[in-house]
Amino acid sequence: MGYPLPVDMRVGRLFALLLLSFLVQVGCAEPIESPETTVPPRDETVVLLHGIARSNQSMSRIESALRDQDYEVVNLGYPSTDKGIDELSEFLGETLATCCADPATKVHFVTHSMGGIVVRYHLAQQDRPNLGRVVMLSPPNSGSEIVDLLRDNALFELTMGPAGKELGTDSASVPQTLGPVDFELGVIAGNSSINPVFSELIPGLDDGAVSVESAKTPGMADFLVLPYSHTFIMRNAEVIEQIVYFLENGIFDHRENGS
Repeated sequence: MGYPLPVDMRVGRLFALLLLSFLVQVGCAEPIESPETTVPPRDETVVLLHGIARSNQSMSRIESALRDQDYEVVNLGYPSTDKGIDELSEFLGETLATCCADPATKVHFVTHSMGGIVVRYHLAQQDRPNLGRVVMLSPPNSGSEIVDLLRDNALFELTMGPAGKELGTDSASVPQTLGPVDFELGVIAGNSSINPVFSELIPGLDDGAVSVESAKTPGMADFLVLPYSHTFIMRNAEVIEQIVYFLENGIFDHRENGS
């Protein structure tokens, strides 16, 4: 039977335990974890492409949400109104060669509006064995009726540039020449508009810029319609949750919207 520790030693040991507990709580020290409880980092990168005449800041909420899910994220800013879609595709390829060259790293894409067409064009030209899944928000996959009406207008060309003029619905437009997709694609279309003038010119349900039907494309894995506008669809929490769900599962969570 051992002798009891002196009072001062017992107090000192208690103080040390309390101090260690405090340091762990505030992050100055960390508990020792077994290898089984350590979560490995994802070996996956998500590349974000904003819409025409926007900036990568418009995709910042998506970026934050994906980083919270431990994805590496490249929120790409690109000169959407300065070049044609073929040149924007080349710009994307140069970026991917820098940020995503490792064949062991899976590369996903999340796009808004014309960003989806740039990705489709690029993937039609360039085989990517490490391609993961793609989510497009409000893409003009069959072209835009608004472009048909306005592309010969000088102000339209000034603000939307050469790529904007390539997004019509005629057979020569870039979207119409791409054909069915051959990768895992989920498309989210909006059916709420803040632009009633444009909505009057677009047949069927629309988001103020792209019709629900025009967002579809042959070969897509899943399709979802949510009540948001073209301008702000990428900033909505429900949309972002569906993006994450599709990247994880290859389908959308249709239980969330009752379908």
